[in-house]
Amino acid sequence: MENQLENITAALEHAGCGRQAAQKAVILLEAGMEEDLIHHLRLCRCEKMDDLHRLQKQIDCLDGLIRQMKKKDR
Repeated sequence: MENQLENITAALEHAGCGRQAAQKAVILLEAGMEEDLIHHLRLCRCEKMDDLHRLQKQIDCLDGLIRQMKKKDR
């Protein structure tokens, strides 16, 4: 169980989920609340997907500016 706790904590840290998310995951795992842990992990994933989509929109804006500048140079 200790190894599993370390793996989950390390994975959440690598994923950038933060200390609170890791602590909650540990609490849920230690309490044997696997379904709640899975739900918690899915929520963390959703937050990261929201971040990804927000960043993709920003990149799309930059790509648009680059295209405009290239057209202007022609």
